[in-house]
Amino acid sequence: MTTLPTRTDKKLGLVIDLDICVGCHACVTSCKEWNTGGYSAPLTDYDPYGADPDGAWLNRVHTYEIANDHFTGTVHFPRSCLHCEDAACVTVCPTGASYKRAEDGIVLVNPDTCIGCKLCSWACPYGAREYDHDQGVMKKCTLCVDRIYNETLPEEDRTPACVRACPTGARAFGDLGDPDSTVSQSVNDRGGFDLMAEMGYKPVNKYLPPRKGTDRAPVTNVAPAPEQTGSPIEKLFAWADRALSR
Repeated sequence: MTTLPTRTDKKLGLVIDLDICVGCHACVTSCKEWNTGGYSAPLTDYDPYGADPDGAWLNRVHTYEIANDHFTGTVHFPRSCLHCEDAACVTVCPTGASYKRAEDGIVLVNPDTCIGCKLCSWACPYGAREYDHDQGVMKKCTLCVDRIYNETLPEEDRTPACVRACPTGARAFGDLGDPDSTVSQSVNDRGGFDLMAEMGYKPVNKYLPPRKGTDRAPVTNVAPAPEQTGSPIEKLFAWADRALSR
């Protein structure tokens, strides 16, 4: 079986803000587009334009209606590999194809040595492993490892595709092993939490909980709307532009 590193130099991962994720699936489609030509390529599709499309997707978004003392409303919940510190998917792998990098903590799958036995998918409590039937191997989120270290890209693009595509800023990327990093500070400030912490796998990725209505900062310093002219459709687009620019 594969062993985990005793320590990692960094803990690269994602922080996802459930308060501002709108469930638009921009992260899902950008992940698919990048990784279809990247480290995990190809990501096979099955009947993509039919009645029951399926395929390998490294990031998925689920939507729930919540009603409790803290929050009532709709929560959009993105789900992908959490790059756990104690990754069971790694320790069950019989060939060493699933491994955790000591330099940055990213969990990857080597497609050349993966035999598609699916032990890693059975061991992962988060359902983050995807079996590609055409390739016969397991695939998963790579944190866009072939993107974040790519010095031919502009510096602002050296971040996971899902983070770069998010229109609301609900996803952030950084070193969660550095207490002074922006992502670590946001976790501390907002009470970020581990998904299913009771399982003991110590996921690196964190979630920020939805705020109570009274905790949300009021919108201030908004300029008054100018007098509207033009056709009804032009007025509609002008209103939408102001609303989405706040």
